Amino acid sequence: VQLQASGGGLVQPGESLRLSCAASGNIFSISAMGWYRQAPGNQRELVARITGDHTTDYAESVKGRFTISRDNAKNAVYLQMNSLKPEDTAVYYCNALIVAPITFALLDKWGQGTLVTVSS
Repeated sequence: VQLQASGGGLVQPGESLRLSCAASGNIFSISAMGWYRQAPGNQRELVARITGDHTTDYAESVKGRFTISRDNAKNAVYLQMNSLKPEDTAVYYCNALIVAPITFALLDKWGQGTLVTVSS
């Protein structure tokens, strides 16, 4: 099972970006999906997560600016980031709790990370 993230880049403060992440491989179902970020010198932190029934949770610092969504048919999760600030600069990682077929084992999988830079 692999997660492939995309959509990072360089933007100016106040602009928007949309991150995408798709899971592929032997998947029975996907439980929670989420986005984390890690800025230089900082620990990885939760940005937003979404459960299978689309219940969402956000870090206080992004509430009202970021929106997480998922497409279960595509095994994908998205992060719409609006009103970006320089402090949002970080490597963003997608995460998924994947239920494997046959064994129904729960697999904690991470994407490779995509860099978001907010700078004027």
